[in-house]
Parts: sequence; C-alpha cells; structure tokens
Amino acid sequence: MDTTKAPFDGSKLDAFLGKAVGDIGAALSAALVVVGDRLGLYKAMAHKGPMSSEELARATGVRERYVREWLLNQAAGGYLDYHPALRKFSLCDEHAFALADENSPAFMGGAFDIIGSVHRDEPRMTEAFRTGKGVPWGAHDGCLFCGTERFFAANYRANLVDTWIPALEGVKDKLTRGASVADVGCGHGASTILMSQAFPQSTFVGFDSHAPSIECARTRAQVAGLGDRVRFEVADATSFPPAAYELVACFDCLHDMGDPVGCGKQVLKSLSRDGTWLIVEPFASDKTEENLNPVGRVFSAASALICVPASLASDGPALGAQAGPAKLKEVVTSAGFSKFRVATQTPFNLVLEARA
Repeated sequence: MDTTKAPFDGSKLDAFLGKAVGDIGAALSAALVVVGDRLGLYKAMAHKGPMSSEELARATGVRERYVREWLLNQAAGGYLDYHPALRKFSLCDEHAFALADENSPAFMGGAFDIIGSVHRDEPRMTEAFRTGKGVPWGAHDGCLFCGTERFFAANYRANLVDTWIPALEGVKDKLTRGASVADVGCGHGASTILMSQAFPQSTFVGFDSHAPSIECARTRAQVAGLGDRVRFEVADATSFPPAAYELVACFDCLHDMGDPVGCGKQVLKSLSRDGTWLIVEPFASDKTEENLNPVGRVFSAASALICVPASLASDGPALGAQAGPAKLKEVVTSAGFSKFRVATQTPFNLVLEARA
C-alpha cells in the first residue's frame, strides 16, 4: 500500500468537474461565436439596445428559431446581457468593441476562426502526434490563414506603430524620414500594410513562403491604394533577396520556422550597417511555472497544433510559441548578432531588438 498517496478528495473532483463543464461550454460556444461573426449578428446588435430574437432575425435575414438559441447561449456565456423585464438581449458597447468592430484593436473574431480551423485539423494532428512528423503551414485548414490575419492584425493596430516601433533605437525617425523595410513571414500583409500607412516616406516589401497568402497580401495592398511603395513576394525566410534594409521585421513567425538561425543569418546579410532586426514573439517566460496561466494556455495550445508542427515539417528545432527570451536570444546570437534586448512587452507579446 502506498502510504504517501493522498486520500481521494471528492471536493477536488467536484471543482475539476465544474472547470471541465466551463471548458466544454466554451469549446462548444466557440462555434457559435463564429456563426455570429459570419452572419453579422454581433454587428446587428452593436449600439442598438435590447433586441428580441424576432427583431434580430429580421435585421439579419436569418431564421428566428436558430437566433433564439444563439441568444440564450451567448447570454449564458456572458457575451450578451439579458433583460428579463423586456425578455430581450443586448450587446454592451465594450463587448461590441471586441466582437463587432473589425477595425478595433481589441477585435477577437479571428481567434475564433483559428479555433474552428484547428478542430477541423484534429485527425491530421492526432496522426502527427503518433508519428512525430510535421504539418506544413500551408497544409492546415484554410480558415487558419484568414483567422491568423484577423487575430494578429488587431494586436498590431493596438501596438505596432504607437508602442513597438518607438521602443526600438532610432527606428521611428528612420521610417519617418524614409527607409527600406522587409517584413519576413508577412502572411496576408497586415503588419506590412499598417507600417506603410503610418510611414508614407518609406518603402516596404513583404516575403512569405506561402503563395496564397502573398496573393491575398497583394490584393490587400491594392485595395489600400498603396501603389508601388509596397510589394509582396514569395520567398523563404532563409533565402529572401538581400538588400540594405534599415529594418527587417519578423512578426509572430520566428518560432514557427524550420531554420530560425538560418533566417537570422539571412537577415544579417540583408541589413544596412546600422539596421535593426525587429522580432515580435508570443509572450513567454523562461520559467515553465510562469507560463501556466490563461495566456500561456492559449499559446501552448496554438504551439502544439500549429507552431511546432510547422517547424517539424522542415526538420526544424520546433521552438514553439513559448520559447521565452533566453532561447530566442540563443537563436539570434547564433545567427551572428551581437546585440539583443527585450525592447518592450505586452501581456501577449515580447518585442525583441537585434543589431549586428
């Protein structure tokens, strides 16, 4: 008999079951958040006051019986408010800022697109866990790409121009005067386009190995009317065309790469004499115990389902989304950079600056 084993604690089981019920409700409801986003239900409720299911159905052209159940679910989860005296539901302005305003710096719709995509990828990921093989970025469900753009673009709108770039030594002044910038691993180009709009004297090129994402980025730039100041090219992070860029940026992608050190070496070749490498990564501490929190939970899930498989698909080191500053410094210095620092951070990101 193992006398060191603690006796069975029924209250601990009850607490865990309560947590699991909450997680189950959140997981099921995530699909309904996507439904609300796709059908414009949140947008129809934004700044309108209390609405009945009949009123919301008329406003959006969808079936009332489905809307009725959707409203109940959203109120049960705290996304909507219920008004018993009126028997109606409302979306408060603060929640509308995150759910109904696509241009908000707090918009969360893209995160739920990503959730849907990884659930559709579950059979592929289960097999990857069994075999140890990687899953290339481009092999994932298509909703991952648009969801990633929508999710990260909100964060970039909140921080990139006003906080992150000013935290870098001399970079804002260079961009204001006019500089050459490369955005490596640019995806759909949200970060590239945002920087180009903020710094009209500078020129920008975005590189990504995923051709469909580059096509999307080109369309985004054309719609934004950015002309020939911004271009997008299909290129790998280790072989994009070198030039004397004053700034090379890698947003939320270095940890996904098959050869992050090789990327760093290519960046070093491509920088001007006093150029800067900006690396934005998911927030993580070097200590595991400090990552055991809600943000760490989100990023470690994304890491297991998206980031680590992408790196392993190219026989990479699989840094993962919780690499932490010490591991990232090791990558940067191995690439030949002598200066490395955490320029700033948010609850969701580390903003790193590297120089030759």
